[in-house]
Amino acid sequence: LYIMMAVAAWRIWDFAGFGIPLYMWGVQLVLNALWSAVFFGLRSPLLGLVEVSALWLSVAATIFTFATVDLFSAALLLPYLVWVSFAAALNGAIVRRRLGAAA
Repeated sequence: LYIMMAVAAWRIWDFAGFGIPLYMWGVQLVLNALWSAVFFGLRSPLLGLVEVSALWLSVAATIFTFATVDLFSAALLLPYLVWVSFAAALNGAIVRRRLGAAA
């Protein structure tokens, strides 16, 4: 996934230089790293769910902005969005189990 993300970003930079699409790519990259710190480091699945939701939105926005420059680069990020969706579903299941156990 990271190779595909890097190739997509490189293609956008090559076609359009640094602009909003690469800014969005940077935002999602920071949110990607932040999720691990929140979920595993802080051991907070609930905050992790909030964070992974923001990550999902930022990846979707990155795909949208990449598509305005290069459809192939946008398509390279689709498996990443699927992966983030899966991680969000798992994160949500953990939160539901914890909330159910607490009730």
